[in-house]
Amino acid sequence: MKSLILGTAALALTAGMGLADTVRLGTEGAYAPWNFVNDAGEIDGFERELGDELCKRAELTCEWVKNDWDSIIPNLVSGNYDTIIAGMSITDERDEVIDFTQAYTPPDPSAYLAQSADVDLAGGVIAAQATTIQAAFIAEQGWTLVEFATPEETVAAVRSGEADAVLADNSFIDTMVGDGLVKLERTESIGGGVGMGFRESDAELRGKFDAAIQSMKDDGTLNTLIAKWEVASQW
Repeated sequence: MKSLILGTAALALTAGMGLADTVRLGTEGAYAPWNFVNDAGEIDGFERELGDELCKRAELTCEWVKNDWDSIIPNLVSGNYDTIIAGMSITDERDEVIDFTQAYTPPDPSAYLAQSADVDLAGGVIAAQATTIQAAFIAEQGWTLVEFATPEETVAAVRSGEADAVLADNSFIDTMVGDGLVKLERTESIGGGVGMGFRESDAELRGKFDAAIQSMKDDGTLNTLIAKWEVASQW
């Protein structure tokens, strides 16, 4: 899944909120089927259902906060919300700044979307959302990378011919296939499992959600939810 490149001084801040009366869940709201804004203007998707169930099991009152991907960690650290639940891979880089629960999904393979099944990835221009593990992977291959702020912009670049293909999570790519765009057979295994992010000072709150995730694994409801939204393989 996605991997934010860290480096801003704001990330050094700690602003623990403790167990507030209302726990604010921060998400991007732009990465279907993980999280998106529905026609009613509400946060929806796999992580909306998951987050609501976790809050119920943890006996917490929660509300949702939408935040752009590129500032989602800085705004957690500065106290704009209390946790991140946004398709975020657990990485060593992030773990230096925030803490994570156990993973609530296994890694989702990354896939390519293009206008032609025979696109030359190594010789072409490949789009990815900025500061993601997909963007880092393309750069590591020595391919030509073009980055965009949102997932939708990466797909638009392929449609317009600005990019030859886009690399993103397989579950997202599946929602974009059609209307002249095809998914390539090649996939990439990059990134780790997806978990919830917390300020390092909020160990008690993290523990409550960690226990709730484990309870959903134990009774099978997490696998049911993963299968419903087709976001990743099951546990």
